Amino acid sequence: MIRPNALTSKLVLSFGALVVLGCIVPLVVEDYDSYQITVAFSYGIAILGLNILTGYNGQFSIGHSAFFAIGAYTAAIMISHFGWHPYATLPFVAIAAFMVGFLFGFPALRLEGLYLALATFALAVATPQILKVDALEEWTGGVQGLFFDKPDAFLGFSIDQSLYYVTWIVFVVLMALTWALLHSRSGRAIMAIRDNPIAASTMGINTALYKTTTFGISAMFAGLGGAFFAFANAFVSPDTFNFFIAVYLLVGSVVGGIVSIPGALLGGLFYVFGQEYAEEVSNLSELIPPPWVTFGIFLILMMYFAPFGIWGLIERGMARLKRASSS
Repeated sequence: MIRPNALTSKLVLSFGALVVLGCIVPLVVEDYDSYQITVAFSYGIAILGLNILTGYNGQFSIGHSAFFAIGAYTAAIMISHFGWHPYATLPFVAIAAFMVGFLFGFPALRLEGLYLALATFALAVATPQILKVDALEEWTGGVQGLFFDKPDAFLGFSIDQSLYYVTWIVFVVLMALTWALLHSRSGRAIMAIRDNPIAASTMGINTALYKTTTFGISAMFAGLGGAFFAFANAFVSPDTFNFFIAVYLLVGSVVGGIVSIPGALLGGLFYVFGQEYAEEVSNLSELIPPPWVTFGIFLILMMYFAPFGIWGLIERGMARLKRASSS
């Protein structure tokens, strides 16, 4: 059974160093870079939820763009129509996304593997069209979407730096809560269902409850990621949350490490900066393929050399160094 790393002094120090590094970054980069990293964090939060669902519970989803959109639109509607402060919307975003994910988890109980993937695919495809319907246009803005202001700056930081710090703090807290969840009794039940659902049920684990709750938690994370994505762009529209977002989240999950917590951060960063790097490489020469082809080549190479994701590659490298130093 694949489990998250146990709590050790080395893990605490590594996590602390990561938090400090994340706090330093906006002080040494431009505001646009802070914006890009904030977008990467928003994807990373959603990917973290997908890792919980797919990596640790074994439920395959390619429809998390729907929950991403629910979070973004819940925040945008509360800001645009009711004048709420962006950060004050986050608890309601979490509740709305959790409820939708939990309810969707009930029909998902009868589906597994490719059938569940098809059901979530249908959800991802339908969501942008639902947001465009005339009956909801007054609230969603229809095809035009909704515009609003970014959250205000604080403590002398710029607007992009301030949003970066809030997003980073929330991401850090969610990673810590995910680790705590997966090391709890409920977390062991979640992973037991992934490894052998029949045996888990025989041991008295309520598989239906844990599956639906896990779906809800995963959707909640995706909704929070969508809210921060909306804050960073100060705009939402149905076409922004098309099916490709669901694919990007799944790609980020696999590339970062689908059975890992830090992999969510790496997956978000890879998606945002991997595409940018692919575009820069494509512009070096006319002989080099277009950006999307180059990005696809990156993915193929990544899967070949790091089949367990970037975090899996890092862990294997650290294990080899440890063996080399002890020999």
